[in-house]
Amino acid sequence: MKLLFASDLHGSASAAEGVLRRLEREGAQRLILLGDLLYHGPRNDLPERYDPKAVVRLLSQAPVQPLCVRGNCDAEIDQMVLPFPIMADYMLLPLGGAACAFVTHGHLFNTECPPPHQPGDVLIHGHTHVYGVWPQADYTYLNPGSAALPKENQPRSYMVYQDGRFTIKALESGDKLLEWEMNA
Repeated sequence: MKLLFASDLHGSASAAEGVLRRLEREGAQRLILLGDLLYHGPRNDLPERYDPKAVVRLLSQAPVQPLCVRGNCDAEIDQMVLPFPIMADYMLLPLGGAACAFVTHGHLFNTECPPPHQPGDVLIHGHTHVYGVWPQADYTYLNPGSAALPKENQPRSYMVYQDGRFTIKALESGDKLLEWEMNA
């Protein structure tokens, strides 16, 4: 199964459109959103084409119902306008074998406050708006970056997972930015 991860849309209609375009082009069966869907947050500038109502429409009409975790900018009022659950602080995804992914936004669980895990697990979160793969003592931390408001001069990005391989790609072009294979 191919999974597409995206984070930190922050109300950007162009970011939501880009993620849905990539979902279709990648042929992913699942869309996993790592929070901060509709609101830009008090520390962020307005993203390109800031239009939370359009993001609601786009995500509501996605070809697959998104699986989502709550970000620090998501609120109960956001849940009232979205037809899929967004208020879970985390989700666990089996990755085959004994490995599991702990998927969260990153404001509650992160490398400074890691979740319960087993050696070989992965921690996937957004929140920092910086994509990357960072091995830790007994797990690996992955971040798809931000689809709307990347930091550190990075491009807008997303991540796909298939057959033990995580690939972070540029949202506009689909070009590979970084790749990591489990147990490689």
